[in-house]
Amino acid sequence: MAKRVPERVIPSSGNVFADMGLADAVELDTKARLGAAIKRIVERGGLSQAEVAAALEINQPKVSALLHYKLEGFSIERLMRFLVALGQDVEIVVKAKPRSRSARIAVCAA
Repeated sequence: MAKRVPERVIPSSGNVFADMGLADAVELDTKARLGAAIKRIVERGGLSQAEVAAALEINQPKVSALLHYKLEGFSIERLMRFLVALGQDVEIVVKAKPRSRSARIAVCAA
């Protein structure tokens, strides 16, 4: 029987892309959270890809990419515009950070 090696657990920073050491981790995390919000809205509304394409004024293959988190071709600004087109408010709040941590960008979808 093979000897079992104990697993090493590494706490997450809260940004999986940063944990992986990616240079553009903040942008990737922001896009992923915005994409997840779009996907939840589409699923909650029972919208077809054709309906989403019409609402966002993009073609169906781009909707498919968006809903499968293939976000390379979408800017953060464009994803926010998509949320507005889907009837969502998007608020950007700028505030002083606590001394206990470094500055960050956070996306919170309600």
